[in-house]
Amino acid sequence: MTDAAPINPVPVGIDDGYAYTKIALPNGRLFAIPSRGRIGQSAVTWIHQGQQRIFEYETEETHYSVGTLDGAPTHFEGYPWSGLNRVIVQHALQEAGLAGRTTHAVSGLPVSAFYRKSGERRQEAISKKQESLKQAVRPLADVLPAGIAFHEVIPEALAAWYDYVIVEQEGKALLDDARLAVPLAIVDIGGRTTDFVVVKDQGVVHGSSGSLQGGLLDVKQQVANGIQARFDLESLGERIVSRAVEHKSVRLHGRDYDVASLVDAAKHELVERLHAETRRQLGLGNELDRILFVGGGAVALAEHIADWFPHQAIAEHPAFANARGMLKYLRYVCEASDAD
Repeated sequence: MTDAAPINPVPVGIDDGYAYTKIALPNGRLFAIPSRGRIGQSAVTWIHQGQQRIFEYETEETHYSVGTLDGAPTHFEGYPWSGLNRVIVQHALQEAGLAGRTTHAVSGLPVSAFYRKSGERRQEAISKKQESLKQAVRPLADVLPAGIAFHEVIPEALAAWYDYVIVEQEGKALLDDARLAVPLAIVDIGGRTTDFVVVKDQGVVHGSSGSLQGGLLDVKQQVANGIQARFDLESLGERIVSRAVEHKSVRLHGRDYDVASLVDAAKHELVERLHAETRRQLGLGNELDRILFVGGGAVALAEHIADWFPHQAIAEHPAFANARGMLKYLRYVCEASDAD
């Protein structure tokens, strides 16, 4: 940060998912990092500091390491308001170039964590998430922290609806009346959860909205189990599993082994679960104008979900749809917009 840097708060959309944490900035830049960290020191000394890939932070007197390491699982109930979440978000803000800056932020919770089935808000969970990201995180390096002075929380898939109906042109935001006027479903395939939101007449239809506990992390876990069984391994590093899923091969003992059948079987099982739940929530979608797929799963499973509905579409850069929608909500809808 230079002396000439502006002091106004930076509006930020933060989609802090269980698999990846995505950041959207008002200049159109998008950033993503794996949601990968753990308690404790990295125990790594970098030969060249410019090549550092693990970074250390402290929050609530607990030391964390974040970056290119085998991270602790994020798929536990309290993750959205945990110290682990907080330091991963801080690292994402650092990667986005916001060291030393004050930010106003919007993040999200899965639909079922935000709403009860009756449509009532789960205010305790929302408040815990809201306050958590505002707590101090101290980088254990010669950099200033990024601070969050204002933080609002919205349902994750609903954020993608804001992204869809608020259109930015030449620095101005316009509501797309045609998109506002018709019933729309968002299917958000994430790491731990898949969210469904149906919006009709600018209201959330709770009977067709909710969350399935299933996402891309299930594929990783099933592939990890298969590799451990095939090669009689007691444990397997999380980064090795990620590469195995991405490249359909695993490198062990200096050799590459094909694991395409394991990856394909895991994806097929997840797709079958997602398809059944989508049919349960949305039926054939006859009364919906469009069904929009978003989230990292919309990319990873694109060929598997391509023909579920005749009027479906995958959002542009679908992994960032929630982060973009959170930023739009912050700038044009919520109470912090006048501080933008």
